[in-house]
Amino acid sequence: MLNRRNLLVGTAGFAVLGLSLGKVAAANLSGIEKASMRGSINAAELGVQPGTLDDQSKAFARLLRDANDRDMPVFLPPGTYVVSNLSLPGRVRLSGVPGATRIVYGGDGHLFMAEQASHIELTGLVFDGTNRPMGDYAQGLLDLRRVAHLVVDNCQVTGSGKNGLALERVAGRIERSDVSGAADAGIYSVEAGGLAISGNTVSDCANGGILVHRWQAAQDGTMVTGNRVERIGARSGGTGQNGNGINAFRAGNVVISGNVVSDCAFSAIRANSSGNLRISDNTCSRSGETAIYSEFSFEGAIISNNIVDGAANGISIVNFNEGGRMGVCTGNIVRNLSTSGPYPADPPGFGVGISVEADTTVSSNVVENAPLYGMQIGWGPYLRNVVAMGNIIRKAGTGIVVSVVEGAGTAVISDNVIDGTLHGAIVGQRWAEPATGDLAKSTDTGYPHLTVERNKVS
Repeated sequence: MLNRRNLLVGTAGFAVLGLSLGKVAAANLSGIEKASMRGSINAAELGVQPGTLDDQSKAFARLLRDANDRDMPVFLPPGTYVVSNLSLPGRVRLSGVPGATRIVYGGDGHLFMAEQASHIELTGLVFDGTNRPMGDYAQGLLDLRRVAHLVVDNCQVTGSGKNGLALERVAGRIERSDVSGAADAGIYSVEAGGLAISGNTVSDCANGGILVHRWQAAQDGTMVTGNRVERIGARSGGTGQNGNGINAFRAGNVVISGNVVSDCAFSAIRANSSGNLRISDNTCSRSGETAIYSEFSFEGAIISNNIVDGAANGISIVNFNEGGRMGVCTGNIVRNLSTSGPYPADPPGFGVGISVEADTTVSSNVVENAPLYGMQIGWGPYLRNVVAMGNIIRKAGTGIVVSVVEGAGTAVISDNVIDGTLHGAIVGQRWAEPATGDLAKSTDTGYPHLTVERNKVS
């Protein structure tokens, strides 16, 4: 039978067993920590010590050269290392204790710079620019150019006086890292050669979040997936050059998917002259201007299954006048738009749910609370081969406006549900001015380029 004495004896036995197991676990953990450093150079053994008051740039440079010559990784124990003006050799594998190993910029130039490197791997490190000025030649706190294989993993990059990470002609991946407080953009990539930017948080940057650019329009292939981008400003002003959470410029074959983007001064996602573009499954909240933008001389853009909640305009696939054409806009939710933007709007103004112009299908979207138009099809003569079918538009100033200017091309508007509009369900316009009555009331539009049929209005 179980009695008090037997219970106490049994409990004491478990306590002794637990203590023994704890000692074994501690011994095993110590072994794991030692094993994790096997094959790595311990920076302390080569005179690089954390927490010292002296600038350790020279000792740090020797450490990196030695590691490069021996083709070995370097482990930095936790603590603060103050360094400046380090040029990384061709092969660098530098790791630390995440959140505890801090590399702090000492000023007077740059922090880390690489040129023509074959392999750079930075893991578990904090890079702190302390908001100090950088040399005119430096593009970012981590300024890495012509790197054949780059890995930045589980790092923090904060307080850069320019870009957080500035990459030029780089292949590899930036992942699971936090970039914050950059005076320009968080991550700036130009002329990438196959780059993955995934699972990062980019926040509180003055001019941009994640930028994927090229000097000339060409295939880029960067994948921007699963990132969180928030609180992006436009300190340098403009009408869209700055203030974007994710921005592709002249970069073709780019995938922007599964990101959560909020509180950007201009667009959550903006693509300029970027062909064969995929923007899908993103959540975009509280954008200051157009939430999702494919503009200027692009050919081929699929914008699908995104959520836009709060913006001046929702989704725009436009600029046929510059050669922008060929798009698919499907399965998106666009809601809660505003007539106010970051600058005085050109006609027709802000508050448009979805805008398209050439060689584009618009289907299975839901637009709600668009104070100007639920959907805008064409602009003046810049309209060609647009089909708008199977959409739901609810609570809009005008449901759908379509260009009836001379020279406008084919448009088919059919099988849409339009509910609760103030100024008509479907209206033909000459530029920004209404030119017809409500075309949803008759199948005869009076315009040979325009078909309107089977729309349900309530």
